[in-house]
Parts: sequence; C-alpha cells; structure tokens
Amino acid sequence: MPRDPDPRTQGLPRPYDRQAADRLVEDFAERGSAERAYAGSQAGQALLAALGGHSPYLAELALRESPSLLRLAERGPDDAMTVALDPLARCDAAAPRAAVGGLLRRVKRQAALIAATADIAGLWPLDRVTGALSDLAEATLDMAVAHLLREASARGELRLPGGSRRDPKAVARGAGLTILGMGKLGARELNYSSDIDLMVLYDPEAAAYHADRAGALYVRLARDLVTLMEERTAEGYVFRTDLRLRPDPAATPLAVSIPAAITYYGSMGQNWERAAMIKARPVGGDRALGDSFLREIRPFVWRRHLDFAAVADIHSIKRQIHVHKAAKGAHDSVQVAGHDVKLGRGGIREIEFTAQVLQLIWGGRDPALRDPTTLGALAALAGAGRVERRAAADLADAYVFLRNVEHRLQMVADRQTHRLPEDIEGLARIASFLGFEGPEVFAAAFTAHLRRVERHYGGLFEAAPDLAESHDGGNLVFTGVEDDPSTIATLKSMGYQNAAGVAAMVRGWHHGRPRATRSERARELLTALMPVLLAAFARQREPDAALARFDAMLMRLPAGVQVLSLFTRNPALLDRLAGILGAAPQLADHLARNPAALEGLLSGQPGGISPAAVAGSLPALIKDARHVEEAMEAARRLAMERNFEIDAAALEGLIDPDVAGEARSDLAAAAVSALLPHVVADFAERQGKVKGGALCIVALGKLGGREMLPGSDLDLVLIYDHDPAAETSTGGQRALPPSQYFGRLANQVVAAITAPGADGKLWEVDMRLRPSGSKGPVAVSLGAFQRYHAESAWTWERMALTRARVIAGPAALARRITAAIRAALTRAEFARRALPDAAAMRGRMLRDLPPEGPWDLKLAPGGLVEVEFVAQALQLAHAHRMPAVLATQTRAAIATLAKQRILPAEEAEALIRAEKLWRGVTGLLRLTVGRAREEALPETVAAALLRTTAPLLREPAIDLPGLRAQMRQTAAEVRAIFERRIGAPVIAGDQN
Repeated sequence: MPRDPDPRTQGLPRPYDRQAADRLVEDFAERGSAERAYAGSQAGQALLAALGGHSPYLAELALRESPSLLRLAERGPDDAMTVALDPLARCDAAAPRAAVGGLLRRVKRQAALIAATADIAGLWPLDRVTGALSDLAEATLDMAVAHLLREASARGELRLPGGSRRDPKAVARGAGLTILGMGKLGARELNYSSDIDLMVLYDPEAAAYHADRAGALYVRLARDLVTLMEERTAEGYVFRTDLRLRPDPAATPLAVSIPAAITYYGSMGQNWERAAMIKARPVGGDRALGDSFLREIRPFVWRRHLDFAAVADIHSIKRQIHVHKAAKGAHDSVQVAGHDVKLGRGGIREIEFTAQVLQLIWGGRDPALRDPTTLGALAALAGAGRVERRAAADLADAYVFLRNVEHRLQMVADRQTHRLPEDIEGLARIASFLGFEGPEVFAAAFTAHLRRVERHYGGLFEAAPDLAESHDGGNLVFTGVEDDPSTIATLKSMGYQNAAGVAAMVRGWHHGRPRATRSERARELLTALMPVLLAAFARQREPDAALARFDAMLMRLPAGVQVLSLFTRNPALLDRLAGILGAAPQLADHLARNPAALEGLLSGQPGGISPAAVAGSLPALIKDARHVEEAMEAARRLAMERNFEIDAAALEGLIDPDVAGEARSDLAAAAVSALLPHVVADFAERQGKVKGGALCIVALGKLGGREMLPGSDLDLVLIYDHDPAAETSTGGQRALPPSQYFGRLANQVVAAITAPGADGKLWEVDMRLRPSGSKGPVAVSLGAFQRYHAESAWTWERMALTRARVIAGPAALARRITAAIRAALTRAEFARRALPDAAAMRGRMLRDLPPEGPWDLKLAPGGLVEVEFVAQALQLAHAHRMPAVLATQTRAAIATLAKQRILPAEEAEALIRAEKLWRGVTGLLRLTVGRAREEALPETVAAALLRTTAPLLREPAIDLPGLRAQMRQTAAEVRAIFERRIGAPVIAGDQN
C-alpha cells in the first residue's frame, strides 16, 4: 500500500521523459519485494520517476544498487552514505588486487547513487553533496594506497611500520608516501563526475630499503594507483585521476620527491601554482608527511607583502576572459545553448579565481582569508572588507546555482562535461532536471547569474593589465596544465596549425624548461612579451616551424633576461628574428646551435653594415688576449656574432650580395690576420725561431676575391721565407730545419682557424690550391712558390692565382709575395694557352662535375664558374702586355677588362649582373635550405628569394617560374659570351 507523501521528496523534479520514468518504476519493482513496495509508494514513484525521467545513468544505478536507494529512503542519505563507505574501513588491504578493485567500484556506485539522490531531492545542500563526493574519493584513495603499500612491502621494497593494521590510514603512516588532493578534491568541493587532481610526493629517506631506488618504487606505486582508480572493468571505474598539477609535469615523473618539489616551488614556482596550492591538502598516504610539506612551502603560497604584482598573472589563468572592456562582436551577449558553465563568461572559474586572487593578495597577512573552499573564501573576504558584501553574496548565489547546473549535466550520463546542450531538447531536459517549468525560465535565471558574475569580475579586475589578451581581443593563456579552449581558438585564428602543440611549448617556457626562463624576472618578461611574440611569428608563412626554431634557440640560451628585455623594449628586433627563423631553416639551425650569434643580431644596425665596420673591432679584441686560446675564443665569439649579423641582413635584403661578400671576406681576413701573431708567438715559445723567418697567409678563391658566400671555406696558401744562412731553428725544445719548422707552424695556424670551441669554429680551411695541391707541403717557401709557378703550374692554378692576395703576415714578406704573384701572372709564355686551356677545362668539368640540381648556379652551363673563367682566362691572356687588367675581385676584373677594351661594355655589364645574381641566389639558398636539389622550394624560401633578387633583375619576378625564366635567359647570355671570348667548352686531353 503506498505510503503517505514523503515531505523529503516534495522538491523532486517532474520527469522529462515519462516513458523512461515509468520503465524505471516497473523495472525497479521487479527487483524484489522491498523494491516493489517502494516503487508502489507515492514517494518511491516520485523519486524513481525523477531519476529515470532525466538520467539513464542514475536509472541503471538505481536498479544495480537498489538496497542503497531503499536505505536512503528509509533512514536518510547520511546513514546510507555511512553504510556505503563502511566496507572500505573493514577490508583487508592485503586482499588480492581484483577483490580490492571490485570493492572500490561497488562503493563508488553506491555512494554516487546516494549523493545524486540527496542532491536531486534537496536532502543535502551543495556543500554536503560535494563534501560527500570528496569523502568517497578520499576513502577509496586510502584503501587503494594501503593495498599498494602492502604489496610493495610484501615484495621487500619498503618498510611499513603500520602494515599489520586494519585502518588504511594507519597502514600508510611512515611509508614515505603522501597524496595531496588538489583543486576541488582538496577543497572538498568535488563535482559529480569529476576527475580527482592528485600530487604524489615521497620522502626518499623515509621507508624505501634502497634510497637510491626510491624514485622508481614510488613512481610505480603512482602508476599502479592511477590504474587501480580509473581502469574500467565490468564493475565500472572509481575515479579518473589527473597528476598534471605536480611540479613541471612535462619534465617530472608521476611521483616527485619532496626535496625536489620544495626546490622547485622555491625557485621556479609560478603564481598559478600558488593559487592551486590554496586548496591542497593530504588525502591519502601519510598525512603527517603531507602536512609537513605544505608547511614547508607555505611562504611560497602566502607572501607577507601585498602581492598586487601577481594579479595580472593570476588573472590570465582564467580560461576564457571576456570582461566588458575587451568584449566585442559575438561576445556582447551571453549565450545559453552550448555555454560552458565552468570556463565560459560569468562561469564557475571566474568566481573561483576572484576568490583566489584576492586570497593571494591579502592572505599572506591575514590567515583568516585562507579558507580553501570557494564559498568560505567569499564569506571571509566579505567579512574582512576585501570585497563588497553584495558582490560576495551574488557570487556565492551564482556559484551554488552553477554548480547545481554542472551536477545535472554530469548526472545524465556520468560524463565530465560542463557545457550546456546546444539543441532545444537537451536544454529542456536540463531545465526540467533542475526543476524549472521550461527552458525559457531556466535561461532567464541562468543568464541573470552569469551577468552578475561578469559584472563583479570585471569590476574587481578592470584596473589589472590583461596579459591574456592578444592584439585582436582573443585569449593567449598558457598557465596551468590544460589547453585553454579560447587560446587554442586564438592561436588557430592567428595561423598556427598545431595550436595545442604551440600551447604546450609555451607552457614549457613558463615552467622554466629552458634555462633562459628559470628566473622569476625572465618569466615575467616572457608573460608580458607573449602576445607580441606570438603575433610576430604568426606573420611568418609557416609560423609553427618558425616558433619551433625559436624554441630550439631558447633552449640553448644560457640566460634570458637580457634578450627578453631587449625584445620587450624593441619589438622590431623580435620581428627581425621571427623573419629570419621563419625564412631560413639553415640560419635558424645555426642560431640554435650557437645562440651567442644572436648578439650579432641584437647589437647590429639593420642596413648599416659595412665591411670596415664589421671587421673593425676584431683585431683590437684579439690583440688584448693573454694567450692563444683566449685569442681563439675571442675570434670565434666575435666572428660568430658578426657573421650572423651579415647573414641576417643579407636574408632580409638590407644589404646586397656585393656588400655581404666583402663584409664576410674582410671579417675572415681580419680574424686570420689578428690570430696569426698569437699562434706564431705561442709556437716560438716552444719551438724557438728561425733566423730571419716569417710566414704569410695568402687567400685565394672567394676570400681572395672578397666574394665569400655563407658557409664558404677559406682557400689558403701559407708561404714562408727565412735567412738563407739559417739551417735550423734555435731556442726551442729541439732544432728543426726551416721546412719542418714552418710546416708545423702552418699546421698550428690551420688548427687555430678550424678548432671547434664553445661558440663553434671559425671557418673550414681548404689548402688544395697550394703548389702541388694536397701532395705538396702545408707551407711552401717563397722560392719554391716562385719556381713552381714559373715552371710547373697548370693553367687552372694560374687562373686561381688571379684572385690571390696576402691577408696576414709581416708587411715586408707580404710585399715580396705580392710581387711574386704578379710576376707569375704576367709571364708572356703562358698567355697563349690561357683561352684554349680554359675552354678545355670547362668541358671536362661539364663531363665530370655536372650540376647537382636545378639550383646549382656554380656548375650549371652559363653559371658562376663560366663568369669567373671569362674574367680569369682573359686576365691571363692579356696581363703580360697590360698588367692593369689584374684584379682579385671578379666584378672588378670584368670592369677593368671592359675599360681596356678587351670586353665590350654590354658584355661586361651582362657578366657583372649575372655574377651578382648567381651569388645572391646561391647565398640565400645556403641560408635557407642549404643545397636545393629539387626545382620546387618551400613557400617561405621562394618568397625570400623573390625579395632578394628583385634589385638584381632587369624586371622583378612576380613568382618562382618568372624568376627561373629570367635565370635561364641570363645563363644563356653568359654561355654565349663564354663561347665568343673563350671558346666552346670541349673535352680535351690534359694539358700543361
């Protein structure tokens, strides 16, 4: 016979789905006699209809755990919850894993049903519902931890003083393991289908038999705890667990040692972690150990000074900030359908963070404000006058309302969702579940709360700088451990393809993963710089790749404050760097390997580069070095900076290929010239001296012609001379004949140039152009050099000699070497062979050294080699009668040949233009892709190439095919000139 109406169930909502409600009443009645009696009562029908008519999940629980529902109906929810949790206190923690897991899941089902029913029926207020769910989580954690500790003890891995006790809490005492509950679990505010935020900490000296292996033991315990809690079986699951609130979760194991955690919070802890720690409390394992840890880091959380500086940083944690001063467009009105009650405007997160920010500001001096619960904190803040009472009341009312909405959303299908349905039927179900007459009435109440929260939130923080706002009004929030949905949307709208990857990368910077961002000041600068930085990289054609290169560079910087300060004060520098990293992977890789080169960019003046200025300070800096190693380090450091400055300016089109080539060459010459005296002096200390001896360095190739490209080797020849009477060195460890002495000295010189250091190496050295090539001595005497070029040199060696110039060594010997070079180039007997030998040599190159791809502009027909051959062969052919044609630089030599009427002016102009174009294109490709073997180029490279070549063409190319067409035309012009002035390239036998 139906009972009288139960006054405790008068607030139950009417079922939304009447058929589902009737079906649950019928199915429940079939479970047994007690269930049949309850289903026949008015109270039972009302409750079952409320459950079944709104939630398939609760309907299933009601059938599966009907005794718990009957106990609640008979004795109330408090008694029913006590009975549900009681088996956890009586279970033997040493029971098999399957038995323990099954018990945990049964207890979870029963407690979830009881909490939901008490909530829906209005039997418990919000804080009792969330408190009961938190008690459930804590009790299941205690049982799970006790079981895992007993297992580890049985394996002989740790001492367990309380291992024989029945109480799970007692088992864990002294075990060296503590579990902190974070977030809502820590504050006893757990929502209905929440995961539990945990931090697993251990004391490596407390209980493990082997302290050096304690980390592995506790990490395994943490991993097993996660599995035991969240693995889904036929019995269901207990709780989803989240361990990402531990210190630096991307870089630390699942369990963190307490000393490491204390060090982290003391040196790199962030403001959002201070906010998270407000709610932290021990919820499993050794609670005394957890309390001790929290006392240790209390100064990190609660600062005695008024921490207004943290407002902006904590403010940016908010997952979706759209206060009235920045809101625009679609954000002008609060939407109901699809609104996120947790993260959306006016939502739960804004209420929570209002309380937390004010607690962090004032709680250091007023312990009464440190209440971990949101409602308790609001009341305490209002009582202390830190927030208006009306505002605190509105926020508290909204918090309760929104948490109830959140619970109903999650009760429908046990899903951790916070978003209202987007369809009208779904909204109607939730409105009914909350007891509203219809979705319109619910929407009015819902939006009223949101607007009040938004108004108070905006009023509290309207004076705070909004570091989360990007330039277009979107969010850029990288605190915490989760992706902010609004930030992900902002990054995508900016052009980033892998927005989640970018967010994870930036969070790593804020966590201090790069050494450069580990200081508090560096992270403050980074936070302020972030919108500008991301905008700068978003302007690149491939922003994700460019930002990844910046990350690689940042990872290698020894410190970050200076660089980040420079970027903050001068965003144009950041734009320059972003442009370089976006367009030039090769240059970016170099910068990542050698971050010291960044100083060349930061200290340089775009467009103000001159060869003299680039090389000017280097000799003086090296001269002041106290020993040869210091001189080498100084040369490497400054050369690295200056080379990067040159390459960056060339990439950006701020200097043309001629200026860049001269600047690179003069830098190399200055470095070699400044190093040589140090190497000679150091060598003499050990090996003595040769009477009247001296050594000079002669540059050939691109260095000799002042036309160096990015990555060019140094083509060098080392020439020495000495007093003819000197047979050996004197004053050293042992006497050496001059040839051996200068040979060893030459090796020391080459080693000084090529030896790697902390900033890389200066340059590679190529000595194959010395007399007799690789078979000849490393250093050659002046007499041998003269005889070789008078008697034995091949035409190609004499052609190479047209670019020779002395770049280092005593002036007297340098003058004699220069005269010897001039004499070798003006011998009449070799003039007649210059042109046919050059044509034959070019033919052999085409046969044996074909171009490596469509962008090999050195070896291609009509390419750089043919321009150089025209200049060099014509100089050899005519220098004996007009020495004025000699010039080491290709374009200067061509101009001189035209001036002497050996080349027509229009041909000289075409060759000079072609040579500059080939160097410009080759230089840019080396900076960007290295060796391009395919016709197609990355879009960023193609764009940079079109920009760089525009001043070098008769008519700027609008696209890559247009550029290629002009290059083919230029190559054809060069080939035609080559054949007219030198002859058609032919395959011929070797000639002297």
